[in-house]
Amino acid sequence: MSRNYESLHDPNAEYTMRELSAETMGTTATRGGDRDVEITDVQTTMVDGNFPWTLVRVYTDAGVVGTGEAYWGAGVPELIERMKPFVIGENPLDIDRLYEHLIQKMSGEGSVEGVTVTAISGIEVALHDVAGKILDVPAYQLLGGKYRDEMRVYCDCHTEEEADPEACADEAERVVDELGYDALKFDLDVPSGFEKDRANRHLRPGEIRHKAEIVEKVTERVKDKADVSFDCHWTFSGGSAKRLADAIEDYDVWWLEDPVPPENLEVQEEVTKSTTTPITVGENRYRVTELRRLIENQAVDIVAPDLPKVGGMRETRKIADVANQYYVPVAMHNVASPVATMAAAHVGTSIPNSLAIEYHSYELGWWEDLVEEDVIEDGYIEVPEKPGLGVTLDMDTVEEHMVEGETLFDEA
Repeated sequence: MSRNYESLHDPNAEYTMRELSAETMGTTATRGGDRDVEITDVQTTMVDGNFPWTLVRVYTDAGVVGTGEAYWGAGVPELIERMKPFVIGENPLDIDRLYEHLIQKMSGEGSVEGVTVTAISGIEVALHDVAGKILDVPAYQLLGGKYRDEMRVYCDCHTEEEADPEACADEAERVVDELGYDALKFDLDVPSGFEKDRANRHLRPGEIRHKAEIVEKVTERVKDKADVSFDCHWTFSGGSAKRLADAIEDYDVWWLEDPVPPENLEVQEEVTKSTTTPITVGENRYRVTELRRLIENQAVDIVAPDLPKVGGMRETRKIADVANQYYVPVAMHNVASPVATMAAAHVGTSIPNSLAIEYHSYELGWWEDLVEEDVIEDGYIEVPEKPGLGVTLDMDTVEEHMVEGETLFDEA
């Protein structure tokens, strides 16, 4: 009988189940030449954008540094610091193995979903940047190549008078004509003046009429110049969501996003199948295991994973592969800095069923200053041919906008 098998049953054995799994997952295979590289450090800093972006850097003994980003949220930097010992000394080219290694090592701290997956995502994105630089290829090449040279961007629009249908229509027209976007999104979970009790998730008839009027005014104003989607942020009951989706079926709606809370798959499926209005869901689900159920149950018309939240670049690619088996397009949710936005562009160009990537920071004047390269031009991202992600942090801008108490990355 092998030592490994015995250890599973002997609590006093030298190896336990957990140690054996970690040892196996953490074994580095040598490969010779310039590809024998080791991770020496992982660092984070938070930038105070329209969200507190968590930037991640992976350092190697070859002097190659990769930059990634994790979805914003409390505890992410602390979790990444916790994971640092699990990747130091490992080869950054083993992206899949290191991802699974971190999922396994962090299983007791919630790596099925939530903020732990988000923290792992930030490291995973940085690993793609490192690997691309070591191999001298753009990150999309690591994902299988590209279907397109540029990625369409949809602009998440806002106005001070968010509940005024005419004001929304004015902003839609401005963003299309002046900023050059041909894809937009507006919020529908806005006050209508008819609310009685928002906690019960029920929409009264006046609320339905008000939301339908926003849809009508915006879509009629831009006509065929832009596709327009509308976000509900998981606000409504199943019955109200179905009534709302029915009320806007006659308008040119690109999609209606997150009309019901995310936890109950059966209700989500019922809403989606009740209407011809396309329903989009996905940003509050984690990893392919959770989004797979949405797709296989045909509870979604368009799937919207958030790359630095859902598990990273390869996990998003896996989600897209499942979606493609059901002819479901992918529209990536994105509230990130230029770093994760460009990571999403690399994934978007590598999958056949990509619709667009969200841009949530058009009102933040210095968003693009965070990197040295241009990112969005006329509503599109030209996917770079430079190695890795193809973006370089502007450290002066990072330092200027760091969250209070944060420190700048080491450049050694």
